[in-house]
Amino acid sequence: MSAAVRVDTPHGPAKAHLRVADAPKAALVLGHGAGGGVEARDLVAVAEVARTKRVSVALVEQPYRVAGRRSPAPAGQLDMAWTAVVDHLRGAEFAGLPLIVGGRSLGARVACRTAAAMQAMAVLCLAFPVHPPGRPEKSRLEELDAVTLPTLVVQGDRDPFGMPPAASNREVVQVAGDHGLKKDLDAVAAAVEGWLRRVAG
Repeated sequence: MSAAVRVDTPHGPAKAHLRVADAPKAALVLGHGAGGGVEARDLVAVAEVARTKRVSVALVEQPYRVAGRRSPAPAGQLDMAWTAVVDHLRGAEFAGLPLIVGGRSLGARVACRTAAAMQAMAVLCLAFPVHPPGRPEKSRLEELDAVTLPTLVVQGDRDPFGMPPAASNREVVQVAGDHGLKKDLDAVAAAVEGWLRRVAG
């Protein structure tokens, strides 16, 4: 089943685009990148493979995108809106399901910052932006390092936003391509499929 659910947040309405699996055993909530939307090809590919593993998916459209703006809201507003959507899903469409959170780029950062508060079981990061292109001194790695849950990062091997290191709880899979992860979607899907099988049973 596919449907879109409007969720009121402290910073305007968001939308959760649902792709519900048959007899789901877990739920995966994913956020989009800064300038893109939930139709990003890697998000769609991951949503499709998750459903084959009996994992229901919600692709969350932040309020600034719902309102038609391209520039993202400040981090605090993004985190509050995301939290409101996840709370709604946990009390309704995804009630009783173990929760995996994640997203691509900016969405991955939001998921990392809020994963503990959301009582998630794992985190999935697509193209985590370790630093702005050409600015390695502006590292955002502390957001990723703060996550103590099982984490998968799928990163393009030519991503100008950097390559995060693996860690005891963090698997990093490099695939061909840049920050858009469009070059080898099959490799992206395969990495996520294997990881979901492990973390979601």
